[in-house]
Amino acid sequence: MELSQTRYEVESAVARITLDRPDRMNAFTATMRKELVKIFQEADRDDAVRVVVVTGAGKAFCAGADLSSGANAFDRSVKDGKKIPMSEHRDGGGRVALAIYNCRKPVIAAINGHAVGVGITMTLPMDIRVVAEDAKIGFVFSRRGVIPEACSTWFLPRVVGISKASELVYTGRVFLASEESDSGLFNYIVPRDQVLPKALKVAKEIAENTSAISVALSKALLWHGLGEKDPQSAHLIESRCFHWVGRQKDAREGVQSFLDRRKPTFTMSPTVHMPDSYPWWKEPKV
Repeated sequence: MELSQTRYEVESAVARITLDRPDRMNAFTATMRKELVKIFQEADRDDAVRVVVVTGAGKAFCAGADLSSGANAFDRSVKDGKKIPMSEHRDGGGRVALAIYNCRKPVIAAINGHAVGVGITMTLPMDIRVVAEDAKIGFVFSRRGVIPEACSTWFLPRVVGISKASELVYTGRVFLASEESDSGLFNYIVPRDQVLPKALKVAKEIAENTSAISVALSKALLWHGLGEKDPQSAHLIESRCFHWVGRQKDAREGVQSFLDRRKPTFTMSPTVHMPDSYPWWKEPKV
């Protein structure tokens, strides 16, 4: 992949994505959106990748959408001289969020600095968030005359609850990450220089000790379980998945390595070995 506003590297089963416009505080652009979608699709397909870590170059994570084009920066009614019908418009942050959501690998946000607008909403479909304690965070849409995007009206209430989500969105206030230590928005709030090391430590723990097929199925069960109508529905799906994994070689290896008191060697792949019942949900028609 040719990348101009992001960087992508894989080492020891951990993929690192870096938003790379440090001179503009990694402000989000159409180019960055296209690159991120491609990168997450690639990470999903690559068996060499077990975990993905996302961070920003320089002092910021992402300052939000690039507004340098002026007052009409959010006007999406015309593209390349052609009018775009409302029914055909798809918001760029949402495309990135869906690419992250559809990635079968765990995704960890290493929020090394300020994250505002799409800079914070793009992290909501990520599974774990590590943030600098002095990072400024803001769901500032109401202060820009627009509305939340990147599927955040679905993700944010599920992460922090509807009341906290309402407060953050309605006020549009900018706050220090350390002020929301109890909201559930962040897994870890640490000094700035410890953000990436902490994220990589968590990624390494997953990559070195777990079954890729177990994690991929668990991720799907957790996220799609949010849409199940009752515990009984989740029970039926879990039972089906457990019946399948219990007969697989990774399960045998997991038990035998425990009995042998040694580190397991898992060999199954989410790109090759997922059960026939996967996916068990229906994608909405667009």
